[in-house]
Amino acid sequence: MKDYGKLTLGIIVVWFFFALVASALHVFVNPLNGIGASVGIAATIPIVAFALWFAASPKFREFALSLNPQNLTLFHSWRVIGIVFVILEAHRMLPAVFAFPAGYGDIFIGATAGFAALKLIDHRNSFIAWQLLGIFDLLNAVALGITASLIGPHGALMLPMTVLPLSLIPTFGVPLLMIAHIIAIAQARSWKREPASAPHVVALSQI
Repeated sequence: MKDYGKLTLGIIVVWFFFALVASALHVFVNPLNGIGASVGIAATIPIVAFALWFAASPKFREFALSLNPQNLTLFHSWRVIGIVFVILEAHRMLPAVFAFPAGYGDIFIGATAGFAALKLIDHRNSFIAWQLLGIFDLLNAVALGITASLIGPHGALMLPMTVLPLSLIPTFGVPLLMIAHIIAIAQARSWKREPASAPHVVALSQI
């Protein structure tokens, strides 16, 4: 288990470094000043890689499912940073069609993460519902980010989301949060009734 923890942490560090360097080199900047294919690829590859590893390796799957679901859920608390989208929209630096749904959606998920981790975890269906709501928020933000220039062609551009520091959100933050949601749902599905009997073996702080 510890070996998988160290390996996973190493992969996350390398992944963050790649997203940081690629952003610094303007790899994610789209000539149309929107979120382009490069951002989509950078966001999708980690999720696909995780899904394949999770499906193919029983030991990695065991490690992932042993992570503390409360810590995985509390991890989403930082999504209150979505207020930055709203602030940038107020300065006409991001389109409202993206900033409001993505910003307020993230604020809601971030603000309720503690409640979900400490209270909803005692109710499997509600816990899963909250995780699905978090996934919907991420997918909705991505969809609006891609289509914002089509929905509001004369509005503000999505360019800030393709350069540092905001480029780290779609290329690193979003897929990492998505993976956390997926693991938490997979864990909850194995709970027969209440998660009190579920084995919470490895906390994120122990990785």
